[in-house]
Amino acid sequence: MGLFDFVKNVGKKLFGASEAAAATPEVLKQELESHGFDTSKLEIAVNGTEVSLVGEAKTQEEAERMVLAVGNTIGVSNINSSLTAANGGDESQMYTVVKGDSLWKIAEHFYGNGQGAKYTQILAANMPPVENENLIQPGWVLRIPKSA
Repeated sequence: MGLFDFVKNVGKKLFGASEAAAATPEVLKQELESHGFDTSKLEIAVNGTEVSLVGEAKTQEEAERMVLAVGNTIGVSNINSSLTAANGGDESQMYTVVKGDSLWKIAEHFYGNGQGAKYTQILAANMPPVENENLIQPGWVLRIPKSA
């Protein structure tokens, strides 16, 4: 999949994580499992604020969501992902939230003027880390699915 950049001081705080280092591989794996992801074919390595994900996900969407669930935690500055998708699929666009953004505004940017109501597609594509549509944080990286 590639290299993904994140803001290391933004996101969910996990046990043992700080701005100087990501959580341990075991804690990151537990975080993924808490969101229902199958981690049986996943290897995680941590080197300071850099995380490596290697293995297989069921779908391309699941692989991207796993990257975002780990990357949008405190202490992660980038992820080098070698995840593959068992069922293939196209990669989504990624977008880093900036101050003043809302999901509505992001939807209009990617899908066109008058298409803000499609923010629900972005919301659904980003659980985790987005659990409340009104609480997106600058620095978060979001998946932008193709419009239906």
